[in-house]
Amino acid sequence: MRWLFPLVVTLALGAIACQSARYQFVLDATGTPPDQPLVWPQPPEAPRYTYLGQLLGERNFIKEQAQSPLRGALEWLTGALFGEAAPRDLARPQSGAVDAQGRVYVTDVSRQALFVFDRAANQLAVWDMAEPFTRFVAPIGVAVNGAGEVFVADAELGLVARFDGQGRHLGVLGRGFLKRPTGLAFDRDRGELYVVDTHAHDIKVYNARGDLARVIGRRGEDQEGLNFPIYAAYHNGKVYVTDSINARVQIFSAAGDYLGSFGKRGLYVGNFTRPKGIATDVAGRIYVVESYYDYMLVFDPRGEFLLPLGGSGAAPGKFYLPAGVWAGPENTIYVADMFNRRVVVFQYVGGGQ
Repeated sequence: MRWLFPLVVTLALGAIACQSARYQFVLDATGTPPDQPLVWPQPPEAPRYTYLGQLLGERNFIKEQAQSPLRGALEWLTGALFGEAAPRDLARPQSGAVDAQGRVYVTDVSRQALFVFDRAANQLAVWDMAEPFTRFVAPIGVAVNGAGEVFVADAELGLVARFDGQGRHLGVLGRGFLKRPTGLAFDRDRGELYVVDTHAHDIKVYNARGDLARVIGRRGEDQEGLNFPIYAAYHNGKVYVTDSINARVQIFSAAGDYLGSFGKRGLYVGNFTRPKGIATDVAGRIYVVESYYDYMLVFDPRGEFLLPLGGSGAAPGKFYLPAGVWAGPENTIYVADMFNRRVVVFQYVGGGQ
């Protein structure tokens, strides 16, 4: 009867494969009272931002199709024989991007992978190969160009991996030249990719062919210097860089000219201690993650502080050592809440663009 065990297993796996369930994407909002939306600022002031939910991984995809008793029994048998499969959930999310189809890309340095939340297809994909035969080690930055190509910076491998929208490898940038690439930003009009090279204390700019076009910045603590920059954002001809050790945001033109800075080191909300992620929305508002005090700080296009979101904690809308921030369609803002193992999603509701 030794043949019976492998036969049962084979039949179980085959039956499950043939009866694939449908899934529905749901933005998880665990812990939020449905009649009490979380908003910032708090009443009686008019709300400007509201909490939408969080991205966790497989838990955002709910099984939609009612399964048959046979399928349920076969799944139980498979679990009993092989154990339950570990969920593909975020562990240490770093940063992200959204493409034109609404897919949300999230780098995860602990999972050593790029998570792809495809809402339209109701599917979660996990890309773990930086290139053929080489796994990601420390994926940090991710950006998407106008053609839908995806770029991922791996700080340990010292390169930027390039993919098409289906995850097929298209090559790498910066091998042997980049020291520790972290944040990425795209100028979609020029087709140029900005790569923050943290240990080189500068930004490398690559053209649409993948050639190095220029280098922006240099190490220093003076007005124009950079000291361990981490993330960058591009908006309307300007490049915004979180200058982490200098505790400020530096602003350069697309050509590399220094335009100014904002922010300063301090203990008040709105000051910087360890600025990390940075993003801009369509209206030019600037979002900066202050990781040390667990805030996302909102600034106007001139760099004037507007309000904070978050604060320390694990409750909805709170953070625990957040990292990256990025903007999506319909005024959505995403924050990689690293030690809470999630991406927190907000929406600007203040009116206008």
